[in-house]
Amino acid sequence: MKKIIIVLLIGIFVTGIVSVSTFSDQYVDAGSTKKVHFTQTITSSQDPGLGHEDHQLALVLSPNEGTIYDGSMTFTSSELVNVIVLHEINQNDVNGQETWAVNESKIYGLSLLNPEKKSGSIEFTGAGVALHSTNSKEFTTTVSIDGWIRGQPTQVLEQKLEFQKEDPSLLLSRTNVPIEIPMHKGLHNGNEILYIITDASDKNYVNTISEKQELNIQLSKSLKNIPENNLQKIFLFKNGIEGDGFFGFQTDIFSETPQQSDYSPLGSIIEVTWKSGQKEIIFESADDIIDAEQSGRIKFNETNVVVNTPQIKWSGGQMTERSDKQISNKMSFSGGQITEINEDELIVTFVAHRSWDSNGKTIYYIITDVTPIGPSKLIGVKHSPSMSDLLTNLSIIEQYQFKNGIIGSGSLDFQPEIFNFSSDEENYNPISKIYLVEWHDSKSAQILQTKSDIDSFHNDDLITVSIARPSNNEYIINSPIVDPFQ
Repeated sequence: MKKIIIVLLIGIFVTGIVSVSTFSDQYVDAGSTKKVHFTQTITSSQDPGLGHEDHQLALVLSPNEGTIYDGSMTFTSSELVNVIVLHEINQNDVNGQETWAVNESKIYGLSLLNPEKKSGSIEFTGAGVALHSTNSKEFTTTVSIDGWIRGQPTQVLEQKLEFQKEDPSLLLSRTNVPIEIPMHKGLHNGNEILYIITDASDKNYVNTISEKQELNIQLSKSLKNIPENNLQKIFLFKNGIEGDGFFGFQTDIFSETPQQSDYSPLGSIIEVTWKSGQKEIIFESADDIIDAEQSGRIKFNETNVVVNTPQIKWSGGQMTERSDKQISNKMSFSGGQITEINEDELIVTFVAHRSWDSNGKTIYYIITDVTPIGPSKLIGVKHSPSMSDLLTNLSIIEQYQFKNGIIGSGSLDFQPEIFNFSSDEENYNPISKIYLVEWHDSKSAQILQTKSDIDSFHNDDLITVSIARPSNNEYIINSPIVDPFQ
């Protein structure tokens, strides 16, 4: 256990103590009084207050010397919580009143403004505001604040709080969050498929899919460079009998499912149109469609558009649902990446993992397919052996996982991953090959956030970077980038 010293900065996360939203961009300058107005979702952490070790705390407005908050707050919470307001006092003024402190040198007066409940609205005046639970179960809360700050909130304070902390990666908040993704219906040899769409190589298709499913997908132009033999065929009908298909006609047809050894989550779209004068029927397999095209009843438009369409449920199988449905900052990657498959509403809930792109920008990703089979079983996703052929393909990206160093929320229980693509450029691809980063001296490890950080420490011979080969096999992951907060 290391002793960590946190310097409180107004308007940024008081990390390691609790997660608190940044609202510096919400300020409207009014001399020494400033307006604050924001809505934020916060995940609680262990209450660092002395005597509160078994409690949970979500800090909404951080305490700062000489600063007073005055306003109102509306909240909803996943657990029963109290509203706590802190007041600056000195040790001579305690005199038996309720207090909160993380050490003996700095003490705050404590007001509990409501009985425990899951939602409410309340007015406050004080040096800090938080939500507090008397049990140890992590909770999530969404708060809306409308008020004023008196004092100098942009000042860096030299007030230091010391406490014991074993996990420096708690400098990151919301490391795992849920994302609900719409499912679409498909067919393979007459059997129903439920699948999602996360990426497409064509901007027009990206816009159309995003609008139809009311959830944005990613543009990945580099998907066009995936060899055809690593793609399955997806047939979309532009006319014919009305149904559940993407364009409102018969259900989309897939050439493969995870039951086939050459299954790929990546598919090339073929648009199918019935020729005039032909008797329209419902097709149930790719072979039937190809036969009909060869006989002249339908025509194909081979769009050369590649989409990432991981299958969630298929004949004889489905992706693993986690037995532990609680999504938290410290949850394990093993045991599945899905918490719920809702077939009635056609919604699947994935765990989205927080990470960084090559420039250190925060991203979230999900995991849908893996090769080889060992990691796929451990993570609880589909085994897609055809992805191993992509190891040397220049279109896929690198994902750097840390096998030692700072304990954290990464897939190997150390710091989060770094992806070698920039969110601001066009080099994104959902398929990534895995590299391992290992510190020569784990005691000197630091949190790395960018690809240039990795390169610099590697050049200084402080880390080793090597391609991952579990069981002497290529390690490839389908890890689409998602936006859980749209």
